[in-house]
Formats: sequence, C-alpha cells, structure tokens
Amino acid sequence: MAGGGWKVLIVLAAAQFLMVLDQAVMNVSISQLVDDFDTDVTTVQGVITLYSLVMAALMIPGGKLGDILGRRRAFRIGHVIYGVGTLITAISWSVPVLTLGWSVLEGIGAALVLPALAALTAASFEGRERAFAYGVLGGVAGAGVAIGPILGGWVTSNLTWRLVFAGEVLVVLYILSGVHRLPADRERSETDLDTVGAVLCALGLGAIVFGVLKASSWGWLTPRDSPITPFGFSLTPFLIALGAGLLVAFTRWQRRREAEDREPLIHLRLLKVPPLRAGLTMFAFQNLILMGIFFAIPLYLQIVQGYDAFDTGVRMLPVSVTLFVTALLGSRLAGRFAPRTLVRCGVVLLVLASLMLLATIQPEIDTTSFAVAMAVLGIGLGLLSSQLGNVVQSAVQEDDRGETGGLQYTAQQLGASLGTALIGAVVISGLIASFSANVQANPAVAPAVQQQVSVRLEGSVSFVSTEQVRRSAEQAGVDPASTDALVADYGHAQLMALKTGLLLAALLSCAAFFATANLPSGEQAGRSRRRRRRRGDALHTVVDAPEQAML
Repeated sequence: MAGGGWKVLIVLAAAQFLMVLDQAVMNVSISQLVDDFDTDVTTVQGVITLYSLVMAALMIPGGKLGDILGRRRAFRIGHVIYGVGTLITAISWSVPVLTLGWSVLEGIGAALVLPALAALTAASFEGRERAFAYGVLGGVAGAGVAIGPILGGWVTSNLTWRLVFAGEVLVVLYILSGVHRLPADRERSETDLDTVGAVLCALGLGAIVFGVLKASSWGWLTPRDSPITPFGFSLTPFLIALGAGLLVAFTRWQRRREAEDREPLIHLRLLKVPPLRAGLTMFAFQNLILMGIFFAIPLYLQIVQGYDAFDTGVRMLPVSVTLFVTALLGSRLAGRFAPRTLVRCGVVLLVLASLMLLATIQPEIDTTSFAVAMAVLGIGLGLLSSQLGNVVQSAVQEDDRGETGGLQYTAQQLGASLGTALIGAVVISGLIASFSANVQANPAVAPAVQQQVSVRLEGSVSFVSTEQVRRSAEQAGVDPASTDALVADYGHAQLMALKTGLLLAALLSCAAFFATANLPSGEQAGRSRRRRRRRGDALHTVVDAPEQAML
C-alpha cells in the first residue's frame, strides 16, 4: 500500500476507533454514571440503548444523504455534529443533557459518518488492499473495545469519565484536519431525500426497540408497571407490533416510490442479493450478542463482585486483546479460507464462549476461567468483524455503496440496541421472577415481608447490589432474620438472572449459524474465477479470429 493509501486509512481508522470507543466507555462507567446523576441502572441502560437506537433509526437516511451531499462532505459534517455532542457530553450536568449530547447529537453525527466511512473505504482501495483495509478497520474496532474498558475504567476510577469525552473532541479535530486526503466523489444534488420513508423507518425501528427496552418494567405480556393495559395485557407487545407495521408500511412506500420512478430511501433490490443479505444479518447478530454480553458482564463484575470501573476494564481485557489481534489477522486468513468458513468458526466460538461465561457466574469469580472465556469470545468476534465489512461492500456496485453502508450500520446498531435492550430486559425480568419465587418459598421470611416484597416488585425494579437491598430492608423496618434471608435470596436471584441472559446469548449465537448459508464460499469463489477465465478465453478467441481468417 502506497504512502497516500496509508494516510487515507489512518483517517478512516481514527473515525472507526472514535465510533467504537464511546459505547465501551459507557458500559464500564455504569456505576459511576448512576452515582453522578443520582439515577439507576435502568435509566443508564435507556441512555445507552437510545444512542444505538438513534444511529439505527437514522443510518439509512444518513447513507442517502451521503449520496446526495457527497460522501466526503457527509463525513465532515457528521464529525462536526459528533464533536459538538461529545463536548456537551463532557460537560453534562443532568441525565437529559447527557442524553442530548451522547444519545442524540453523537448518534446523529455517527449516522452520517459511518455509512460514508464504509463507502469511502471501498472507493479508496481495491482487491487485496480493500480486504486488508477492512481487516484493519475491524482491528481498530477491536482496539476501541480494548482501550475503552481500560481507559474508561482507569479514568472513571481515578479522575472522571468526562475526560474521555473531552479527549474525543481532540480526535474529532484531527480527523477533520485530514478529511481532504479522502477521495472526492460526485454529488447527486438532483436526488431528493425520501422524508416520508425516513420517518416511517425511524419510527418503526424506534417502536420495536423501545418496546423491548420497556419490557423489563412494563412486563412482556402480564402488565406490571405498564402505563396502559390494552385488553388486560402489557403495552409491550402492542408497541412492538406497531413498529413491525410501520416497517411494512415503509417497504410498501419504497416500492411505490420506485414504481413512480422516484428515488427511494433504499432500493429494496439490494436486499435480494444473497451475500449482502447474509452479511447484514450477521452484522445484526454480531452486535446483538456483543452488546448484550457487554451489558450483562459489567453488572456481574461491578454490582455482584463489587469491582470498580477500572477493575472491570482489566477483567474484560482478554476479549479486547484477542478481538484486536484476530481482526488484524483476518485479512490474511481470508487469502486461505472462504469468508463463510471463517465466520462459521467465529459463530461456533461465540456459542462456546457464552456457555463458558455462563459457567463462571458464581458468587466468587474464578478469574482464570473468566479470562479464558472472554478470550474465546474475542477470537470469535474478531473472525466475524474481519470478514463482514468486505463481504457486504463487495456484494454491490459503486453507486449502491452509500445505501449499503447505511444498511450495514443500521444492522449493526439495531443489533446493538436490541442486544442491550433484550438481554437487559431478560436479566431484569429474570431477577424479578427468581427473587419473587425465592422469597415466597423461604420460610425464614415473615409472611408480612413476603407481601411487602411482592408489592415492591410490581413497580419499577433495577439491578442493585445486595448491600443496597440490605439497607432498604433495614430502613423499611424488616426484622434481622428476614433481612438476612432477603439478602441471600436476592443474591441467588442476581446470579440466575445473569445466567439467563448469557444462556440467551448462547441461543442467539446458535441461531446466527443458520444465517451464514449465503456468505461467499470457496466453491463460489472458484466458480467466479473459472467464469473470469472463460471470459478471457472467449476474448482471445475473438481477437485471434481475424488473424486465423487471414491465414
């Protein structure tokens, strides 16, 4: 790769690193955020999920805006918005301000940056260099996951998490200074943005994810704290159904736009390309599993084991290091193995890692077993991240790469938001069910206290420490024997809830294996090479024919 290519790749890699770093920092800073803003875990979970949701909802419009404005310009504008959001996050003084800066402005900025980043990478490199570039970006994403927990944990424990976001402002300024190195591309100013489609898409995705997020407090079917109870059920299934209906309306609107020869928000024909469809599905599964596990594990380390943010980052380091190394090696492995083979190996490792992590969820952590499980998780994720970007972008032509970038990161962020919301909801729901069953079956808990616990569990419930449960019981005047029994029952419920979340991650990993069928295989690559050789032979025949006639 020439010097100019490396300069381009460094700018793109810096942007990729920046986009990944935020979520890693937030996940290990949950406890500190709860203390700083005097809130609870569920609220922070909502802020984290909203960031992914904003990106998922706006990524497709962001990709289309990149086509209209030009991808380099969209890349620049996105970073300006992202930088403003980062600055607001660093100085935020309340949850609403934090939400505005981090979840909203940074989410909007990322929705412009990421589709343009994917398209600019494909436009800047070809062949093996393109595969290498995507491998580097996958490795940099791993580096963001690697540095995020350690950097965020150390800064949060010793200084403040705000300094990480202040430092990100400097990274944004560096990226903006290097945007001129990226390839210029043509604008399509004559193309109009499908605003109706953008609204339908955003609302549909938003309703589904919000419904899953609120399931932990509203209930999945039986209502607990649901604002309304249609037909006696929780609002959750109705909100999810509304989102699905809006997405159906979105697809019909796109078909109508195409039938009227008007530019749609997304050309639905792209979803009929098998490798692209398989790649998008795997992106969604990858982030669903990753962010789900990365929500559950910090709860175990910080709330159950009592580690601070830095210690949490240290214990999560094995997944970060192995993800980084494997992603970098992935482009070299792609020269010997087909993407389908490598991705399937990664999925098998995800299943194994989820089960290994499940086995480590004990009252006292076995640090060696936990580190091995996290390392295996990182290898599996690294194999996926090193292949999927190149698979998706190589499945389409140049004109479709902006839309494809939007689809790619929509799948990733939808998977991330659903992973945090779904596994978070399952953990909270499992906590409630297990704690309630334990208390009701425990003869050491007085009947009056059992009734009091049942009433409390009907309201909003958060994942808190056993010490906080003890303090609450003592403040409520519960007798010492019942208090000790409640604390023991709650501690057991914590572990069962986390195990339930990790078991779901293992099942989702199994489901992901079936989505790999349409990824490029060695046989497909061989057929492609044979077709190219036949076309070459035919060309030689045509060229030689006049000479043979002359003879």
